Order: sequence, then structure tokens, then C-alpha cells
Amino acid sequence: MDSIRERLGPWLELLRWTKPTGRLILLIPAGWSLWLSPSAPPELDLLLQIVVGGLAVSGAGCIANDLWDRRFDGRVERTKQRPLARGAIRPTSALVLLIVLLSLSLAVVLSLDEASRQLCLLLSIGALPAILLYPSAKRWFAYPQAVLAFCWGFAVLIPWAAAERSLTLQPALIGCWLATLLWTFGFDTVYAMADRRDDAFIGLNSSALSLGNRAVVTVRACYVLTVVALGVAAASAGVHPLFWIFWLGASLLMQISCQSLNHRNATMASFGLHFRRQVQLGSLLLLGLIVSRGLSG
Repeated sequence: MDSIRERLGPWLELLRWTKPTGRLILLIPAGWSLWLSPSAPPELDLLLQIVVGGLAVSGAGCIANDLWDRRFDGRVERTKQRPLARGAIRPTSALVLLIVLLSLSLAVVLSLDEASRQLCLLLSIGALPAILLYPSAKRWFAYPQAVLAFCWGFAVLIPWAAAERSLTLQPALIGCWLATLLWTFGFDTVYAMADRRDDAFIGLNSSALSLGNRAVVTVRACYVLTVVALGVAAASAGVHPLFWIFWLGASLLMQISCQSLNHRNATMASFGLHFRRQVQLGSLLLLGLIVSRGLSG
């Protein structure tokens, strides 16, 4: 049993399944999308397809990130023990798993209802270059977190297209998409704060470095605009009034979660805690949508 655990351990680390926060945080906007769409709540089979596809794409993104950064990760405190950086997994083996996960993602898209399959396939193809190239953005773009936010936006568009069989522009879809972009840019900027010293030394970019002293106020502004955009989406979708209790609580807690970021002695642990808090708060908003949709139905 110990030998199996030792063999599987590096692979679980590569996929970040030892730290499920990052996997959940991708599924939350997909949930927002499904429960804001006119056909909400989603059918169970569609929900399972979105979860499986989301986990596969998320794992593929982690592998692509570590393949791009394997020569840098060993020089960054937070990432120096990642499997590729420490040599626990060979790059060729990681590449094989990347192809397997992308193939699984494709299989999920092809298993969707025929009426939505072609649109979702086109969206998935459109998302793939950004997902695979995002890890390189820190080498040539001052705000690589904006590229990640763009990638995250497909977690809204694809589930909506799968549920509605179209992408007709309407306030609920636009608001959910904008909320996802803003939220992602905010929490990933905080995530990048932990690496500021190492990134600056190596010569890599991040929004945490580019924004400098304006980073925290920008994150706060992103969270304000996130809940405003999601609020517009929810109002347009006609959610039950109970949702606004969840919305108000999440809005306040997002701002409270930023207080520790202003401290000069903020640590890597505090940045990680903030990131995990966003999973909880995004889930709170999703729970509000699920409950309100259930009551409306």
C-alpha cells in the first residue's frame, strides 16, 4: 500500500489533487452559469459531464503550467517541490498524461446533446490555445493573470452553451462572464503575491508585480465589480429574493478577506488562505443560486 501511495503521490501532486481548492474554484463559475441559465436547474447528466470535463481541463492546465515552468519552479519557494521541478516525473510522462486529459475533455464534449455539441466543440477548440499558452504569458505579458481570467471565462460559456444550445447575448450570460473574469483576476493576483520576490529575481511578470502598491486596492475593486456583475446577472435571471442574503454575505466577506493583504508581514500562508476563502465565498454564491432556483421552481 505504501509503495502504491509513493508511486501515485507525484501524479496527484502534478494534477493538484492533493490541494483540491484550485479544482473547485474552476467549477464554481461553471455552476454559476448552469444555475443562471434560463433552463436552470441543469439535468444531472449534464452536471456530471461539466464536472468531469472541468476536472480534466483543470488537470491538463496544471500539467501544461508545470511543463512550461519546470526550469523556473525549482527557483521559486512555493513551487520548488513540484514533481517536475524536483525530477519525480519525467516531462515525457507528464506530456502523455496531458494528452490523455485533453482526449478525455474532447470525449466529454462529443458526448453532449447533439443540439449543443458543435457549438461546445468550437468553444473548446477556441479555449485550448489560451489554456496551453497561459503559462508562458508571465514571460511576455505584464498581466498574465488577465490571460488566466480569459481562460476561466470559457468555464461560463461552455456550460451555458451546453444547457441552452446557443450563446445568445443577454444580461445573465454577460454578467456571469464578467463576474468570472473579474473574480479570477482578483484572486489570482493575490495568489501571485506569494511569488513576488522570486518572480522579480527571475525576471517573470505578474499582476502582483505590475500593480505594485495598487495591487490590493485593485483586488478589492475586482471583487466589488464581481458581485455587481453577478448581481445584475441574477436579477436578470429572476432569482428568488433569498439569493440576495447569500449575495450580501459573500460581498461583505470578500472585502473582509482582503484586510490581511495590507499587512507588511503578510506571509505565503496568508495569501494561500485568501485563495481558499474565495472558494468558500464563490461556493456561497453558488449555493444561493441553487437554493433560489429551487424555490423559484
